[in-house]
Amino acid sequence: MSTQYAEIINNFLDRLWLKQGISKHTSVAYGTDLKKFWQFLLAHRGEQAALLEASTADIEDYLLWRRQQGLSPRSTARAISALKKFYAYAVQERLCSQNPTARLRQPKQPQAIPHSLAEAEVEALLNAPQISDAVQLRDRAMLEVLYATGLRVSELTGLTFTQVSTQQELVRIVGKGNKERLVPLGETALEWLQLYLEQGRPQLTSQASDFVFVTRRGGPLTRQAFWHRIKFYAKVADIRSHLSPHTLRHAFATHLLNHGADLRVLQMLLGHSDLSTTQIYTHVARERLQQLHATHHPRA
Repeated sequence: MSTQYAEIINNFLDRLWLKQGISKHTSVAYGTDLKKFWQFLLAHRGEQAALLEASTADIEDYLLWRRQQGLSPRSTARAISALKKFYAYAVQERLCSQNPTARLRQPKQPQAIPHSLAEAEVEALLNAPQISDAVQLRDRAMLEVLYATGLRVSELTGLTFTQVSTQQELVRIVGKGNKERLVPLGETALEWLQLYLEQGRPQLTSQASDFVFVTRRGGPLTRQAFWHRIKFYAKVADIRSHLSPHTLRHAFATHLLNHGADLRVLQMLLGHSDLSTTQIYTHVARERLQQLHATHHPRA
């Protein structure tokens, strides 16, 4: 990609971060989507192709090409979002005269039913780390905090000391769109967190760091590294259910609903801007209640 276009895309992503508070993950994904579109233009239009002169037909051809390549509807929906935001920015900044995505509709994506774990499976996962090891003690504390709070993995790995109040048993999270929420830690997670801070963290690093959960180098874990840890402990615990980086977030939500939590409260704890996003968990909870009824009711 030319230096000129790389700079324009970086400026666009900076603007999104400032105005909308997009996450680092979303920023990287949008940047990749725009570069892929630029590569498509070069491959199909030749060296004379210009990102800021793309037409609606160019974008429609690109979306057709994505379907032919078998790329997922979800990733294509994100690519459309990136293109629409980019060209709206380009018109606003007078980098181009027309927005080729103006009439492009954002496809509605069916909400995927989140995969959760049974409470017994969560217990097995939480008990998998060997706490005599500093790394695994850290991991146990992370798993406990994750299940107790329902944080996104990126929120957990980026947690700093200024966000945690052990006295009030709360964590303060600035989530998507720079929206702040306070989430209770609970006694069990707090006990594991304090044990890690007192015994595990000093063994991992002596370097000063604002991050709560650190590697031996003193920096924070990446989302990918923590996901590998989750998979490792799932294997140790012989958990064969479907897993994702947000498995414990889904379990947090589903188990709260199973035990009678109010949907609006759950929405606040998860940091969802729209209640409909939270309502997807009622389906999972309802399925679980039906299974319990079928198993235990004498007339089921």
